[in-house]
Amino acid sequence: MTSRPKRVVLAYSGGLDTSVILRWLIERYGCEVVAFCADLGQGEELLPVRDKALRTGATRVHIVDLRREFVEDFLFPMLRANAVYEGGYLLGTSIARPLIARAQVEVAAREGADAVAHGATGKGNDQVRFELTYAALAPHLKVIAPWREWELDSRTALIEFARRHDIAVPVTAERPYSTDRNLFHVSYEGGVLEDPWTAPPPKMFQLTTDPESAPDVPERVEIEFTHGDPVAVGGEALDPVALLTRLNRLGGEHGIGRVDLVENRFVGMKSRGVYETPGGTILHVARRALESLTLDREVLHLRDSLVPRYAEMVYYGFWYSPERQLVQRLMDECQRDVTGTVRVRLYKGSVTVEGRRSPRSLYRTDFATFEADTVYRQSDAEGFINLNALRLKIRALRDRTA
Repeated sequence: MTSRPKRVVLAYSGGLDTSVILRWLIERYGCEVVAFCADLGQGEELLPVRDKALRTGATRVHIVDLRREFVEDFLFPMLRANAVYEGGYLLGTSIARPLIARAQVEVAAREGADAVAHGATGKGNDQVRFELTYAALAPHLKVIAPWREWELDSRTALIEFARRHDIAVPVTAERPYSTDRNLFHVSYEGGVLEDPWTAPPPKMFQLTTDPESAPDVPERVEIEFTHGDPVAVGGEALDPVALLTRLNRLGGEHGIGRVDLVENRFVGMKSRGVYETPGGTILHVARRALESLTLDREVLHLRDSLVPRYAEMVYYGFWYSPERQLVQRLMDECQRDVTGTVRVRLYKGSVTVEGRRSPRSLYRTDFATFEADTVYRQSDAEGFINLNALRLKIRALRDRTA
């Protein structure tokens, strides 16, 4: 029989699931539970976390500020890869999980814990993301996933458990869905959103103005990049957290970054998710514009062919895998010349590129112009076309005589 854990570090958010899990772990295993919460930019959501965890039975609470690390070491590398999952999801929840799990493992080491626990369900992606990170960084720790063990098989059962144990219940009739927020985005799923025909409640969104209610006057903003990373907005140099916060505010005011999609979970089922990623959306559009100036054609095409695979690695939870680390090196090398400035127009939910410039530009007006030039012989195109057309001509001749 497997020995019972003596001290468990729980990834704790203060929400319904992890609050119930905290008390359940104590009752089920008779162990100490240390609550760990990662500050990734949730804002006011963190204020009641410490007191609530202690009231629920935690012996200690660790709230670790990981905002700068989140942006510099996780978001920026992912953005350098232009990662988008299934054409729409900018991976705001997916990219947060390996950092949370890594910091949780670090707390477990400091606390001398022999187990870690998380609140991900047995149907979702987060269980995989957490546990692949545990396996990569601390394979000796016991992993407890209550949703795969307990008899509480529904949100209704959790609410009843919480009420019996005098745990505040954050899910109400006015907020019939679950949310996950960090510095990069807010995600919404479950509840009324499980019907893909049902429109999201208008009051649900936290970061963005309804595009129809956004300002009638567009706003133009310049973003500067160095080696693929954004470094300044409107001519003002900003640290990574301040820069993303600034773009979130600008994008949010103009209704930028709302996405409603049905995605394919790693475990095999489809799920409906609604996301707000205002700053991230602006950065994606701006970086692509700068890459159009600075990246060689074949490098760009090769990089783009790897973007879906890279996005899958992040979505599935393979951040600490050797293949993601290998592809990351290629992505970072591609960004070496992505330095310059992009001007975008923000208006009622849209981001439009209006200008781009770079000291590393490959764009040459003297070659591209439709006016007279002295650097390109148009007659050379005839041989180029003939050679590329040769295989097509041979195939056509074959088929004509068949």
